[in-house]
Amino acid sequence: MLSAPELGELIRNNLTETAFRLETLDRYEVPTDGGDFARYMKGEPGPTPERKQAWTDRLTREREAGIRRSRVHVLRTPLTDYLRFECEWGHALNTHLEDIRILDASERSLPAEVPDHDYWLIDNRLVIRMHYDDTGRFVGAEIRDDVALYRHARDVAMSAAEPFSSWWQRHPEEWRESLSK
Repeated sequence: MLSAPELGELIRNNLTETAFRLETLDRYEVPTDGGDFARYMKGEPGPTPERKQAWTDRLTREREAGIRRSRVHVLRTPLTDYLRFECEWGHALNTHLEDIRILDASERSLPAEVPDHDYWLIDNRLVIRMHYDDTGRFVGAEIRDDVALYRHARDVAMSAAEPFSSWWQRHPEEWRESLSK
């Protein structure tokens, strides 16, 4: 199993063209949120600019270098507080730098080809399966050999999913401001 630092190094050393991420959890317990989730839950207005800027700068540099990022998040409505946070303070702010899509399992059946676990597909040749505990805390990652299977899963997920922006506009009942009224 790869640790978080090893995973980061593996991705940095192999990413030259494309990065795809399938997300399947309704909560991620990650230290990289920098306390933003707690701030979100308190009703504060936006993510910590210093923390968010580092990620935005990285995505911008990658895009300028010709690297394309895409992700599909499999979820169900109504959203958990964490998913609402991720949508409002993550996806909504990054759609100009990543192709982010939603596969809403409460609106349609999931295609059988879409796995029930998170993974990265780097440059169409490196598959990294992610492992999390029951609380959404990352516990490790493993390199997989079945690249063709995961490429196909990516293609099916991307085709079945809806662009985040249009999905989000169709679901104003999930916006934090709607819940506080």
